[in-house]
Amino acid sequence: MLLTFEDSYYSDKIQNIAGVDEAGRGPLAGPVVACAIVLPRAYLNNEVNDSKQLSDKKRRLLFNDIIANALSYGIGIVSPETIDEINIYQASKLAMKMALDQISVPIDLIMTDAMPLQGHDVPVLNIIKGDAKVRAIAAASILAKVIRDDIMLDLDKQYPDFGFKNNKGYPTTAHIQALMRNGPIKGIHRYSYRPVARLLFDRVSLL
Repeated sequence: MLLTFEDSYYSDKIQNIAGVDEAGRGPLAGPVVACAIVLPRAYLNNEVNDSKQLSDKKRRLLFNDIIANALSYGIGIVSPETIDEINIYQASKLAMKMALDQISVPIDLIMTDAMPLQGHDVPVLNIIKGDAKVRAIAAASILAKVIRDDIMLDLDKQYPDFGFKNNKGYPTTAHIQALMRNGPIKGIHRYSYRPVARLLFDRVSLL
């Protein structure tokens, strides 16, 4: 399926459209990762789609193609500690701002996946299901997902008891069981998330 939503927005005044998306709002562990990307207007790839609709193998193949063709892209990574301090919604916005700040070409319009962003000098369109409509947002979702998955794979090597390579930090049954056996890892788990917070409360209550 060819995503063409943004095509009607190009004009003499709008040459570069930045697509922005994040990965990792729901997991109990690991950072939230955002990507901002500006693709050439002529870039068309009917395999680019919402990263959640693609296999890991397909995402990684597209990752390389997107990087090779992008005019510019940026990555924002916000830690679990910061997520706990400012909440995941604000942390996602922060990661997106960090990613946009790295774009090295002029931006005329920003498109996000239903995320309102403030403080920019250009218009921002927050589009419902944007990752399934806008190829720049879909491309951003692929890059963010692959980069975050790689972070979790590295964490899996450091903490094999948690099976991060299989659950990527999401609250699967196996991950919850590992949390109950081992307790959360400071700096890795999100202590403000209910399953982790409940476990911490229960442990303190037993003391």
